[in-house]
Amino acid sequence: QVQVVESGGGSVQTGGSLRLSCAASRDTYSSNCMGWYRQAPGESREMVAGIYAGPDGTFYADSVKGRFTISQNNPKNTLYLQMDSLKPEDTAMYYCAAQSVYNDGACRWPFGWHEYRYRGQGTQVTVSS
Repeated sequence: QVQVVESGGGSVQTGGSLRLSCAASRDTYSSNCMGWYRQAPGESREMVAGIYAGPDGTFYADSVKGRFTISQNNPKNTLYLQMDSLKPEDTAMYYCAAQSVYNDGACRWPFGWHEYRYRGQGTQVTVSS
């Protein structure tokens, strides 16, 4: 069983930055396909960014392109989300997910929350105006 644990959330003002981290408890296989999601109150969970060791590389939702950057450390057991130029509409619970449920281990963007085998409990991000 792989545990994924998010950290780094908090409260910032508009235009501020936060860096989220997600630690996966096991080896790089589970880290080949990882992603960040967010869910605001009353809204559906949406994929914010994803990273895949295969040809599809990285994915960003249109709403965060140019402001958020997803990355992994080496070895790939920690996932990061650098969030810059934050806006009040970025306020949400942010979740990390790891390992594709598919036999080939691939991510095909956009990737559904339930297409990941391991999912975290979330970290809150609040952006005030």
